[in-house]
Amino acid sequence: MGNNDNGTPGVSDEEWARFAEQAAQGAGDAPREPSARARMVTARLRSTQGQEPPGWRTGPAWRERRRPGRLKAAAAVVAIAGLALIAVRPELVIDRITGRTEAREDAAKAAPLPAESVRPTAAPPSLPPDRPTLQEPFRGSPALQWADGAAGIELPAATPVAGMSAETVADALRKARQFLVTSNLDPATLRGERPASAIALLDPRQPDLLKDVEQYLKAPTAQDTPVLLFTRFDPARVKPVGDIVKVRGSMRAEQGEPGELLVVADYTFVHPVTPAQGGSEVQRTIVRRQTTFALLDPARWETTRGRLQLRAYHSEWSNVECEAADGFLHPQFSADLPAGPQPTGQAVDPYDRSREIKGEKACGTVTRS
Repeated sequence: MGNNDNGTPGVSDEEWARFAEQAAQGAGDAPREPSARARMVTARLRSTQGQEPPGWRTGPAWRERRRPGRLKAAAAVVAIAGLALIAVRPELVIDRITGRTEAREDAAKAAPLPAESVRPTAAPPSLPPDRPTLQEPFRGSPALQWADGAAGIELPAATPVAGMSAETVADALRKARQFLVTSNLDPATLRGERPASAIALLDPRQPDLLKDVEQYLKAPTAQDTPVLLFTRFDPARVKPVGDIVKVRGSMRAEQGEPGELLVVADYTFVHPVTPAQGGSEVQRTIVRRQTTFALLDPARWETTRGRLQLRAYHSEWSNVECEAADGFLHPQFSADLPAGPQPTGQAVDPYDRSREIKGEKACGTVTRS
């Protein structure tokens, strides 16, 4: 008989082994399943005979066998956390996998583009598609590297042109710039107010033009609309995102007819906007304008000294409803997509400043926003 740890008589190892063998054979009233104690003793006796079962370990090695279980549990926790991250903010993981995060970081670090002295010969390079946000309204757009607001309308050096002094040419360039700023960047104009400062720069001795402008403002139609000259949004439907409009383009002075100085301007304006009623959706309305102003020599022409006349104006608007007839540009938000005429024209890149604006009126699609 052996003793337990508390000193009381116990069953010897040999007796436990015999009991286990009898139990395995169904003898007596012993349970058919050997107890843990019986299995342990049987194994111990076999080990003394050099018959250790393969894979059995004791002591520290037993803890090593449990470690893979703990590692699997830890991996499961990490996997669950990863799934939770995808469920809560899937864009973080998707952006990292697709490389969009790196592209976004590179774009944010990129230096602003130098001023455009002449029209480019190709469209800006493609960027990974990305959606603008209220915090980053120019994310994924080539305009991210463009100048902010009026700083994007840089004047060339003024030299004598068409028999007019450099000072006169410089004054014409400044007034053309002022017209573009007031027409496309002034907050009052953008929210639909009368662009009085821009109109004041125009020559009243070009009466047909001023009559048309007044008609555009008072009774707009889909064809005769003030957005031909002025960028306007309905404040009941749209509000700007931040106070920055991205601008890129160029301007030059050249000889027209005798006694006529022409200022040729070609600029693109990118306006980030969001629904006036709230929400996080951001769309970018892209407006390109090719405008030719004329400053006439009063000795040769009937004109008002110091006022500009308009020789030509071509406009193109992207990411807006087709054929709006109320005198405003209407950005297309998700809720508005089913409304209005569907585009039928060719697809164009609104950031491609290398192409001319076509004269015909058409409603097409854009390749990027």
